[in-house]
Amino acid sequence: MRDRLVLIFLISTVLATAQPVKEDTRFLLNLMRQQTVQFKTILDKKKMYEVQVIYTQINRDQSNKPDFKTFQYNVDTNRYFYPASTVKFPMVLLALEKINSLQDSQITKYTPMYQDSAYSGQRWIRADTTAEGGVPSIAHYAKKIFVASDNDAYNRLYEWVGQREANRSLKERGYRLRLLHRLSARLTADENRHTQPVWFASRDSAIFRQPMLINDSMTVNKKITKGRGYYEQGALIRKPFNMSYRNYFSLPDQQEMLKAVVFPDAVPLAKRFNLTAEDRQFVLQYMSQLPTETLYPPYYKDTVYTDAYSKFLLYGSDTTRIPDNIRIFNKVGNAYGYMIDNAYIVDFDAGVEFMLSAVIYTNKDEIFNDDRYEYKTIALPFLKNLGQLIYNYEKARVKKFKPDLSEFKLPYDLVKEVD
Repeated sequence: MRDRLVLIFLISTVLATAQPVKEDTRFLLNLMRQQTVQFKTILDKKKMYEVQVIYTQINRDQSNKPDFKTFQYNVDTNRYFYPASTVKFPMVLLALEKINSLQDSQITKYTPMYQDSAYSGQRWIRADTTAEGGVPSIAHYAKKIFVASDNDAYNRLYEWVGQREANRSLKERGYRLRLLHRLSARLTADENRHTQPVWFASRDSAIFRQPMLINDSMTVNKKITKGRGYYEQGALIRKPFNMSYRNYFSLPDQQEMLKAVVFPDAVPLAKRFNLTAEDRQFVLQYMSQLPTETLYPPYYKDTVYTDAYSKFLLYGSDTTRIPDNIRIFNKVGNAYGYMIDNAYIVDFDAGVEFMLSAVIYTNKDEIFNDDRYEYKTIALPFLKNLGQLIYNYEKARVKKFKPDLSEFKLPYDLVKEVD
């Protein structure tokens, strides 16, 4: 009798977990609840992990025009999280847009770009040894940003765009973010307000010069502190970490900006960027290009740069090859215990496409700058499981019209080697 009751309980449990999940305001929560092993700890401690998730379904009509349906879990634009390297995405778009605004046929994203030193904390830039021919350019910096999330590349574009113009332009478009500092650079707020002189060259002669730009209008009115301590110059300071002058980029705006590039016709005109068709293809190529497909820099030679190096959703910390039928157009970030991925994911063979953005905070001891964050044990497994959960749901989801995804089949620098 006891064995029979156990069997009935197991069968009823399997049937319960196999039930379709209603696509309502609790959809993501209920979907994750079905996978107890992967998500229970995260859901039970959502306040500690500060998890936010945005999943957008894409349904095409018979003309292949996309329609979007978005679901959210625990999203709160008033709750601060450090956006880390995700701020590099808007900086690339602004850098390309500014080049186009010059309306000078001599200056393109491939034109050699050099930088001078004119203020405290600045340094001359005359070469980039990872570029073909050693010549730095906006295109090369953008490539390094998307393929390997290079911090110095972001800083080079920061000098070109300028702090004041970056914030003004994004605010006018309605995006909730602020860009206040360079990355991996110990600089004061004043030093970050001053950008380096920039000049473009043709045959070693300057064809355009931009003087040092100064932002004298940026103010921060809200104090933001996190945790219970932080390290500074090797010493532990036992008080909350002040993040008031750190960058900010809300998760909804991250996905909206990605949509503005992937599906520009689907966002209001005011939120789009002034990119040429070639610019857009360039951005999509390098957002989805893998390190194993990249010649300059020679990431394909470096075993650190696996396929999943910057593809947290769906693949986490995997070191295996990503199948050719899967492409992920995304920008990740991780710092101070926060891990973020903002992605448009496609499976050409299965006819699957969806947008997924997520952030998780893993800093159990609440001490910053101690390099003791649970990225490998908590954050990466969560993002991998989340990506697979939505991917499997999409594979099973019935669509009236199969999408034509041919525009996202792009050429890459190298043909990926197959084991």
